[in-house]
Amino acid sequence: MARIKPLKPNEVNNEAKKIFEDFLKERGNIPNMFRTLAYRPKLLKTAFDHFRTVLKTGTVDFKLKEMIAVRVSQMNECAY
Repeated sequence: MARIKPLKPNEVNNEAKKIFEDFLKERGNIPNMFRTLAYRPKLLKTAFDHFRTVLKTGTVDFKLKEMIAVRVSQMNECAY
């Protein structure tokens, strides 16, 4: 159970709502970590930009990066 309740799209301000919309377009969902960061929209924006950079750049394939994220989440017993 989360210590801080992840926000739903209808509970966030316009700045966070835009980022949520981008997540939905790009991934089809909004990860709980980012729903929790939405309490601090500037922090959410920074984390979102970092997330995009890590996943979309470099020589490691995007799919492999996603598989690693899923596996680490499973090992940590996270709801991914």
